[in-house]
Amino acid sequence: MSRLQLALNVSDLDSAIDFYSKLFDTPPAKVRPGYANFAVVEPPLKLVLIENGGTPGTLNHLGVEVDEREDVAAAQRRLAGQDLATTVENEVSCCYAVQDKVWVDSPDGSPWEIYTVLADTEMSTGESAACCP
Repeated sequence: MSRLQLALNVSDLDSAIDFYSKLFDTPPAKVRPGYANFAVVEPPLKLVLIENGGTPGTLNHLGVEVDEREDVAAAQRRLAGQDLATTVENEVSCCYAVQDKVWVDSPDGSPWEIYTVLADTEMSTGESAACCP
């Protein structure tokens, strides 16, 4: 199953978790220092909250979570085949997970990632939850 990802910058993670838990009627799937994500079933959405990642209330990045590594590779081939500049990251530790991903920017500069989660992980000391290239 693929689902859209929306990553938001927030100023107060606890308040944001409370609000989005109520809005989507679901608890967060993962909470770490400065970071939380929700695996919302309906509508299918991966909501990511990044505390102090940028101006509060603004978009951090967008994405599409896919099931398999091959889905990421296929997306990269498709995008590159349509003359879009892509950046590939394999087995990168980001947002408390090991991921394979491909990045592409919209014409206005909004970063989009197509990614799959390979495993959960903890962040290294000094790393932030914000992980856009």
